Amino acid sequence: MDALIQALVAANFAPERIIPRAPMARYTTFRVGGPADVLVNIADPHEIVTALRAAKQAGVQSTIIGNGSNLLVRDGGIRGLVIRIAGDCAAIRREGCIVHAKAGISMSAAAQFALSEGLSGLAEISGIPGTLGGGVIMNAGAYGGELSQVVTRVDAVSIADGKPVSFEGPQLGFSYRHSAMMDANVIVTDVVMQLTPGDPDVIRARMDECNRARRDKQPLNYPSAGSTFKRPAGLFAAKLIDDCGLRGLRAGDAQVSEKHAGFVVNLGHATAGDILALMDEIKSRVLAQTGVTLEPEIRILGED
Repeated sequence: MDALIQALVAANFAPERIIPRAPMARYTTFRVGGPADVLVNIADPHEIVTALRAAKQAGVQSTIIGNGSNLLVRDGGIRGLVIRIAGDCAAIRREGCIVHAKAGISMSAAAQFALSEGLSGLAEISGIPGTLGGGVIMNAGAYGGELSQVVTRVDAVSIADGKPVSFEGPQLGFSYRHSAMMDANVIVTDVVMQLTPGDPDVIRARMDECNRARRDKQPLNYPSAGSTFKRPAGLFAAKLIDDCGLRGLRAGDAQVSEKHAGFVVNLGHATAGDILALMDEIKSRVLAQTGVTLEPEIRILGED
């Protein structure tokens, strides 16, 4: 990876932002995963194209992450360059009821900004961990609200050639936990949202309600990546798992949460292999008992 590091340095990335053999457990909320060959922290959206070019020059692949809240990295780690969105990629501003946000801002920070500006539309996502860019790609949502309800435009960069690309209206292709950006091999850089004026007291009350429900129902005291499986049409993954008697099931130090069966948690010393083995066992038993095939909601990267 010396050629990659040299290419990044030549592209004016400060050495302290280039991390060889980066332990991905440090950069994911699951707190598991092997090392990335090289990780670079991006402080400005314009640096994304520069990092992509450096990786191409060195002949290695690129992988993009935000704060790793919906991510499981296998124990063998990630080959090539991991581009981590951070720093000034978190800027946000308003123009009337239109909010322009950089993809690196957290969903909670975006919701707090909207509250401070008396704008409604983001209260339900206020407690979802993760960046806005990552949330847009998977159309994140909770408690009846999702980003597809407010996002009107997304600007991105193609991973293949580093060229800018934009998505508007129907081009966004939003559906349940899915978007056109998910299939387009792009890095989201900017998000435009149409919000509506609202009473700050009402918005704050709704945020408090959603966050209280999250604290009461979810195992926030253990590392996890949120809901492990997508909701099957007309059903709930957590209920299916619970009805199959899998609450508390373990593989190593990975466990189906005792508090919420829709979460696989790391009890402290789980490996990615433990988590994947447990997910496979859950899928197998649910399919055998109900005929329903569960699909992962979390993003799985890397090598075994």
